[in-house]
Order: sequence, then C-alpha cells, then structure tokens
Amino acid sequence: MFQGSLVALVTPMKAGVAPETALDREAMTRLVEFHIEQGTDGIVAVGTTGESATLTPEEHCEVIRQVVELCRGRVPVIAGTGSNSTIEAISLSRCAKEAGADACLLVTPYYNKPTQEGLYLHHKAIAEAVAIPQILYNVPGRTACDMLPDTVGRLSRIPNIIGIKEATGDLERLKRIRELCREDFRLYSGDDATGCEFMLRGGNGVISVTANTAPASMHAMCRAALQGNVATARALNSKLDLLHRNLFLEANPIPVKWTVHRLGLIEAGIRLPLTWMSPKFESELEAAMQAAELLQVN
Repeated sequence: MFQGSLVALVTPMKAGVAPETALDREAMTRLVEFHIEQGTDGIVAVGTTGESATLTPEEHCEVIRQVVELCRGRVPVIAGTGSNSTIEAISLSRCAKEAGADACLLVTPYYNKPTQEGLYLHHKAIAEAVAIPQILYNVPGRTACDMLPDTVGRLSRIPNIIGIKEATGDLERLKRIRELCREDFRLYSGDDATGCEFMLRGGNGVISVTANTAPASMHAMCRAALQGNVATARALNSKLDLLHRNLFLEANPIPVKWTVHRLGLIEAGIRLPLTWMSPKFESELEAAMQAAELLQVN
C-alpha cells in the first residue's frame, strides 16, 4: 500500500509567527489537491515536518481527520502519532485509527534518551494498544535517540509494525535492517539526499520533505528507482540535489514552508519556537527551485 514518494506534509497556518498561529483549513485543501494532481503516492499528516510538537492534541487529531476526509481514499494517509510519552503516542494513534488513517508513523521518543529495551517496550506497547499498521521512525539527529538495527529486527516481529522510516542517511544500515527483519517489512528513507540510492538498494520509498515543493519530480524519480531504472532515477534526482540540501539551511520545516509559500500554496505562517526563514537564505532556495525547474530563471 505504501511506496514511492510519500510527502511529509507541512501544516499550513495563517500568516504570522506566534505560539498560537492559527491553522489554515482552506490552504490544507489546496495542498492535498495539489499533491494528488502532481502524483504524490501518499500523504503523511502531522509528522515532525508538520510541526507536530507545537500542535495541541486536539489540533493534531483535527488535522489528521481533515487530511483523511480531503484525500477520500485517493491516496493513503499515514498519521504522525509519535511522542516521547508512550501514553500520548497511544492516544494519538487511537485518534488516527478512529479518523480512518491507513497507518501511523511513530518517531522515537525525543529528549528522554531511552535504552534500546525502552524503545522496544515503547513501540510494543503502542502496537498492542492500537490495531493499526505502524511505521517506526528513526531520526537521531533530531531526537538524540538512535534505534539500532537489532531493535528494529525485534520490533519487526510484531505483526502490525510494518516498516521503518530510517533517516540517518547511512545506506549501510539498509542491508543490515533487511537481514534482521521479516521478509515483508517495509523500508523507507527519511533522508531526501540519499533517498534515490536507498530505493535503488531495495528500499520501498521516501517519506520526503522535498516532495512538498517538487511532488511531480519526486514521484517520477521514485517510480524510476523502484523499477530499477538506475540512469533515469539518478538523472531525475540530480535536478533535485540542490533542493534536497538547501531545504535544510535552517531547521526543518522552516525552509520548506518558505518554498511552499513561494509557490503560492500557503501563507507565511509558522509556530514558535520556529521562526520564518531568514531573508539571507532566500536566494539559495530560489536557485534550488530553479534547478528543480519549479521557477523560471530570470
């Protein structure tokens, strides 16, 4: 069900930078239609790129419901429901199931720095509490917590834990995780810069920041990579290389929200403690968008 270009969707907000910047339902409608028209293979709602850490639980659940309703089954919806509180992760996952999401994406607990056994028990508890397909999410650069391949292998034995978003950018991990996990366990890259090679080495897709800005190109690149068309996949990806890199000039999702705003899809809104992108990076983002053929070169 889940493969190819899976966008880690930004959460649109009304213009402004404040603790309570209002969510923008109208812009969300535009975004979902944009992604379906452009060929995005699936939508991740309220993942970490969707500013999950600063939404209230009520808002979090409401955004999941809205995305499910807007998609109307046309593409799968994966709900970001991870937390550093096991109780909260269970609650959000229940909300996602009730809303009709197709799966949940659960980031490793941040700040807590659990042991590998703690990670295993955390995800095991969520999987046993909520009967919905669940995808693990390992991004130690943001969480200070690294889920090691052996732990992934243990968790893959739990039937409704169906895959992992591996965002270390370490392609050598792909082989090790594949060896340790059950045969149908799905592997998704969470690192756009290495996502093409990840799929060429046997991965199932990319949960992508870049797809917010270049959905059609990401879809085409992922399709070529999954079909084993190495030359085409790498050629398509080369046009996205600068975008993959420059979308992290400041903390995600600051730059990607700027690019989506630049395309006219959302207002310039973000929630504290994040801020709107510094003007000094605008020319670099413009250049990356031009290289990806998203903007005309002046």
